[in-house]
Amino acid sequence: MDIRTREAIRYLGYGKHAIDERTRRLIQDSFEELEQVTDAKFVYRIFEVSVPDTDVLKIGKLEIKSKNLSKNLKGCHMAVLFGATLGTGVDMLMKKYTIVDMTKAVVLQACAAAVLEEYCDKMQKQIALEALEGLYLRPRFSPGYGDFSILHQKELLDMLEAPKKIGLTMTDGYMLTPTKSVTAVIGISRENSLCPVKGCEECSKTDCVYRRS
Repeated sequence: MDIRTREAIRYLGYGKHAIDERTRRLIQDSFEELEQVTDAKFVYRIFEVSVPDTDVLKIGKLEIKSKNLSKNLKGCHMAVLFGATLGTGVDMLMKKYTIVDMTKAVVLQACAAAVLEEYCDKMQKQIALEALEGLYLRPRFSPGYGDFSILHQKELLDMLEAPKKIGLTMTDGYMLTPTKSVTAVIGISRENSLCPVKGCEECSKTDCVYRRS
């Protein structure tokens, strides 16, 4: 079983439980349909970072109060601002199935999330190879995670010029559109030190059905 299939199963909440054959077929069909409509794009910019001993850090001219993000970026001298989207075609496909087949729509949502995660991982590796020889990247950290306020979404989009470059915008409620999109901060360090803040690895809820094993 490939990584994105395992991720889709995790997003569906199966945890370590086996899935039935019908769900397995739905997942495979969903991935095939997504391949037909996905128009993945990404954008990034690199800024200097200042991480003092307080909870307020600076990325370029942007000030962010976040204990979690400060912990994530500790020891970093620069950071990548990153944005990625799977495009409007994925939204249209999910909307179609929400109307005609809700079960398929739920599976499609999980598969699209897995595709987006896989794409972001791939592009992060590409950034490291292209622009950061001899340096190391921390895990992605997105607005809305921990105490990194989602209210910073607009500032990140503006700094990336994301609406112009990849068509990534947001709603009045700070939700990204197209929906299968992400913005993130990625710390850059001179040392290959382990970062303690990364999704499931940070969370203490070990019985969560969505938890990575």
